[in-house]
Amino acid sequence: MKRAKFLKKISGIGLIPLVGLKAYDKVDTKPADQLRKELNAAWQRSEKMTLTSMEQMPPECYRFKYTNEAMTFSEQWRHCVIYTCGQLASRTGITNPYKHVKLPVQMPKEEVIGEIKKMYAFVRQTIEELSSEKLFSNCDFAGDVIPVWRLLYALENHIIHHRGQCVVYLRLNGQVPKGYYGW
Repeated sequence: MKRAKFLKKISGIGLIPLVGLKAYDKVDTKPADQLRKELNAAWQRSEKMTLTSMEQMPPECYRFKYTNEAMTFSEQWRHCVIYTCGQLASRTGITNPYKHVKLPVQMPKEEVIGEIKKMYAFVRQTIEELSSEKLFSNCDFAGDVIPVWRLLYALENHIIHHRGQCVVYLRLNGQVPKGYYGW
């Protein structure tokens, strides 16, 4: 508090400088129901954009990869399903729906889309069912300690990364990505 008083005195403009000092991670004053609403909106938009991208790829191109070292289009999405569900379950203490499921490395278009839909349903269910205490509690992630609500944004960011790769896969297969821009 000494720092805040010092800044207030030297600024001569009252509490305005203190607004910028509020740490981003301390947003836990936001009501849990409003946060759930925001998280659900973000994940619903993510699902729509993901499915739009997936549906554009012709079924015969789901095994496409641009180099031997790269994942196929199908594997990109399989990876998102396994990673998202695994990270969310392990960091919140809930049951991973893929704990005892071994997804094939290559899956046809319809199956991959089905698994992606299950993943998004799992995330939405988790957002609704996590207690407020758990939602605002901290977890370890990527060498840092973050609130669980922020983990949900980090996991969506991971999907954005792979969706971006898949846009390139679409273009390399002569497909012009639709509906990718805008939030």
